[in-house]
Amino acid sequence: MYSKPTLTYWNGRVDSETDLDSFRYHQRVIVTPITDLTIPAKGSNAFGMIGFKCDKGVKRNKGRIGAEEAPDHIRQSLAKLPCHLTPETKLVDVGDVVCEAEEMENAQDQLGTAVAKVLKSEVTPIILGGGHETFYGHYLGVRKFLGPKAKLGMINIDAHFDMRSYEKESSSGTMFKQILDNDQNSRYLCVGIQKQGNTKALFETAVTHKVDYILEEELSLNVMDDTKHEINEFIKEHDFIILTLCTDVIDSAYAPGVSAPSPFGLDPKLVRSLLRHVVSNDKILSFDISEVNPSLDENNKTVTLAAHLVNEVLLHFTKKNQ
Repeated sequence: MYSKPTLTYWNGRVDSETDLDSFRYHQRVIVTPITDLTIPAKGSNAFGMIGFKCDKGVKRNKGRIGAEEAPDHIRQSLAKLPCHLTPETKLVDVGDVVCEAEEMENAQDQLGTAVAKVLKSEVTPIILGGGHETFYGHYLGVRKFLGPKAKLGMINIDAHFDMRSYEKESSSGTMFKQILDNDQNSRYLCVGIQKQGNTKALFETAVTHKVDYILEEELSLNVMDDTKHEINEFIKEHDFIILTLCTDVIDSAYAPGVSAPSPFGLDPKLVRSLLRHVVSNDKILSFDISEVNPSLDENNKTVTLAAHLVNEVLLHFTKKNQ
């Protein structure tokens, strides 16, 4: 299920071949199979980019499939952006976990193994999904790395709780219930929840599982202090934080290429502000972006936005190391 990295999608304009200040991402990325990943040199910072080519969870969740195509499209769009990372920062593409046939659970386990390997190498995982079932593999890897006792906070920027029943089968809509039912040292904060995206029963499930959430209609770019305070209070209660962004939280005018478009979704600048705030905290371990669907996109809007948001994460993750 593992596919080695390639430079195929890392290409673009070259303004200079020697001046780092003129480089774009395709000139800074290094491709390294995950088995060859090593601990960065002292004083440097490193990100390990992992693709998760799977949308079987979306299919099971009766969503619109196509998100398995996203990792390479996001790479291709990110490759062309100017790179403002410090010279000491390394960006390593370690390849993809590819879901074969209907073996989603196996693929999630494999992603977990890859994430744990990246963390053990003292490299920050940046995971390109895939359907939002990506997050379960992301979580498995972090928990494998930390062990069972660490207090783990999960922050999800999403229109949906993703806490449906998994009695029949798991999907892209069940992950957080799976985790909270079986991990007493994990808690969950969801930012961007929409009433029209979740049944009353799902809100009740969230209350039963002591989920913290912030409604989409309570969020505003002009009034972020209360939101940031609530996020900070959640972070304080945990030893480590992992972050996931489901792109269906974004207004469909900006992100039409997703499984479940949101006409009342968040403005991209607000999402950018949330990402910047969370990843600048010292407790953050890793990040994934999910539900980008290139086959449903319009003029590459969603893919381009996803690449820009990944860029924001990379830049603000590094600030604590500068």
